[in-house]
Amino acid sequence: MAIFKTIHSLDDLFLHTLEDIYFAENTILKALPKMEKKASNPALKQGFETHLEETRGQVERLESIFKSLGKDPKGTECPAIEGIVKEAEELAGEISDAEVKDAALAAAAQAVEHYEISRYSTLIALAQRLGHEDFVRPLEATLAEEKATDAKLTKLSESTLLRKAA
Repeated sequence: MAIFKTIHSLDDLFLHTLEDIYFAENTILKALPKMEKKASNPALKQGFETHLEETRGQVERLESIFKSLGKDPKGTECPAIEGIVKEAEELAGEISDAEVKDAALAAAAQAVEHYEISRYSTLIALAQRLGHEDFVRPLEATLAEEKATDAKLTKLSESTLLRKAA
């Protein structure tokens, strides 16, 4: 069963990637409160809460791009993000030690961030190539947020979570 629509042009690829990340961001909106609830470290919990608010803004940016394209915002099923989120949920459910669970949750969150970073980088390159210069700035803003979240997770993991879990 194919989940990908026919892609004939860079415009089609741009729209598909936009729909992919829109689905991913909405999936993440549902997953972040669950991750926050499972976390015990206050800084990690706060990071999930902060990123939830950022993600809402990211979805709004994507919806604005859809509107500019004359399209209704819609997601294309993304097995990659579904797999990352499912793995995180299963892993967190199997770990009884709270500190090890926090380290696992941070690692899972970084996997999500890395996926998003790759998608937004692709969208920026496509937007530039297709002459959608008005989309570049909002996509770059989101990319910067994703990179900052990844850096915060790395710092938190290295300075606290991994040390406590050890």
